[in-house]
Amino acid sequence: QVQLVESGGGLVQAGGSLRLSCAASGRPFRAAHMGWFRQAPGKEREFVAAIRWSGGSTSYADSVKGRFTITRDNAKNTVYLQMNSLKPEDTAVYYCNAAGNSGSYSMEGVYDYWGQGTQVTVSS
Repeated sequence: QVQLVESGGGLVQAGGSLRLSCAASGRPFRAAHMGWFRQAPGKEREFVAAIRWSGGSTSYADSVKGRFTITRDNAKNTVYLQMNSLKPEDTAVYYCNAAGNSGSYSMEGVYDYWGQGTQVTVSS
């Protein structure tokens, strides 16, 4: 089994920054791509960003383009989400995930493994 453990969430004022980390551990797993989704209270879970493990190409939701940056460290099996210029509407539980096979980044069903989530709260 593969475990994904997120860290880095917390409370920040609007305009501030946070960096989320997601470390993969457990049985050897070669991810095709990893990413982040988020779920705000009363809303459905939505795609935030993804990165292809080989080559490093990235994809972002329109709502976070220019503010969030996803990166990965292959040696550490870790993916990061740098979040700048945070807004109250970014408040959500952020979930890390990993897909063993390539697929549409924004489709939840593509991802084989999910973390437990980390809370991000942006105050106005």
